[in-house]
Amino acid sequence: MNLLLKFDPKTIEHLGVKMYATLPPALAELISNSYDADAGEVLIELLEQNGNPVAITIFDNGLGMSLKDIQEKFLVIGRNRRKEEGDEPSPTYRRLPTGKKGLGKLALFGLAKEITVDTVKKGLRNRFHLNWDDLLASSDTYNPRVDIADERVSNKDGTVIQLSELKRRSSFDIEALADSLSRIFIVDSGFKIDLKGPNGKLASVSDARRYAAIEQQFNWSEDQLILKEHPYFGLVKMHLITSKTPIPPSSGLRGVALFSRGKLINAPEYFSESTSSHFYQYLTGWIKADFIDLLDEDVISTNRQALNWEHPEMAKFRDYLSKIIAEVGSDWRKKRAGQKEDEMKAVTGIDKNKWFGTLPEDVRKSVEIIVKKMGESEEVSETFAPVIRALYDIVPEYPLLHWRHLHKTIKDDVQQYYNAGQYGHAADQGAKLFAQKVRDLSGQDKDGVDLAGVFSFHYEPKTSSYDRPPIVKINDGSSESLRNIQDGHQHLTRGLMQGFRNPINHSPMSAVVPSMISELDCLNILSLLSYLAAKLDYSENLSKDKK
Repeated sequence: MNLLLKFDPKTIEHLGVKMYATLPPALAELISNSYDADAGEVLIELLEQNGNPVAITIFDNGLGMSLKDIQEKFLVIGRNRRKEEGDEPSPTYRRLPTGKKGLGKLALFGLAKEITVDTVKKGLRNRFHLNWDDLLASSDTYNPRVDIADERVSNKDGTVIQLSELKRRSSFDIEALADSLSRIFIVDSGFKIDLKGPNGKLASVSDARRYAAIEQQFNWSEDQLILKEHPYFGLVKMHLITSKTPIPPSSGLRGVALFSRGKLINAPEYFSESTSSHFYQYLTGWIKADFIDLLDEDVISTNRQALNWEHPEMAKFRDYLSKIIAEVGSDWRKKRAGQKEDEMKAVTGIDKNKWFGTLPEDVRKSVEIIVKKMGESEEVSETFAPVIRALYDIVPEYPLLHWRHLHKTIKDDVQQYYNAGQYGHAADQGAKLFAQKVRDLSGQDKDGVDLAGVFSFHYEPKTSSYDRPPIVKINDGSSESLRNIQDGHQHLTRGLMQGFRNPINHSPMSAVVPSMISELDCLNILSLLSYLAAKLDYSENLSKDKK
């Protein structure tokens, strides 16, 4: 007794209609058939009547099918082409086949009830029809209707498949369809895919189209990411991209898609369990790993949206991809930070690193936090540049020169005049406080230029030596450099008194301010006074030690 395997026509419904009910994946299967038939071009024409879809026709210039090919290959469901014919390159374009399970042809029934296949191979033409209703009505075998069998023609090789009695009701959008198909294929230079809409408009499926809506910022290739000594070197190609702004989830482009032999095998993802970093909102791209098709076990799902990651080789590959993505994320953060710094400098005129380098540690930390937080925005130049410039004005380079950091001897008593805008009074008050401090330390009842003498050494010409130390020391005078500083302090004090203190005291204040003493002049004078007053700390400490 011979055993006989029968099939239920409902099986075709489950494998074809259910799996390929939407246009892009169904057309992708037909495109794959043309690719595997060594076609250089495939044209998909979408026809409508009064705005309603009526037919889809697929033209290719591939090898075509003989009557024997139709019977023994095309009409056999689940035929493993690679096992029967070998995994060999095609004759013209040297392509390795993408088809493997023999189920792609069922995509036809996902779109239409009536299918006409018209094919020419080596001058012989064959045409037959498949009808969905007739197929369902059959028991376990089905006989397609044949119109033409081995008719001698002068036509070039190729195949035309027409789908009619379409199940689709909504009108065609060839631009959206071309976008979707561009995400399913990595199109090589020898394979042209065009769509023709009802109005005659053409749209091409291409690699460039896949990321046309992405404003790319940075990209990485296998040359940058895979070391020559690594086992995956030469086996994996990749093109990873980050966009300037977050990629909309609805675009279907977030994450990295996996391809093998030019066709999608795993929908975009990140190959990691932890995807909380905002980096993942910017990442897209593709990885081509043809070696996956060579594994002994078929790890590619029937709908080509996922892989069997439990397979040992695939688990190892996933772990590697996770590390690659993490490396790209780290590099992205560095590149992005550097680019934002360049943008900030171009827009604000501020060199951030130079600015931060002049700030005291406590001030720097606070300023860095503010600037960094603003730098995380996507619109730094437009939104936060004025804020950064304002912060720079409040906390400028070398902020210790600011009046708020004056020496304690003069700070408190000048602040009220400064806050009131009385800059001449503020500077004059600072000079008075400094002079009083010098008198207290020296015990000399002097003022103005004469007061500066308390910092001088007494020089004896006869012995060519200093025979008496200064009354008020600002250092221990143990070296020539320190003695020069001491002598310079005397000259600075003398200049301050002669160039500012005396003119202020011998002129009506209203005539001097603001025509001669501006706010900046006031701050500069106070800075000098603060410097001179700070040097008096040494002498003050000496006095305390004596007591």
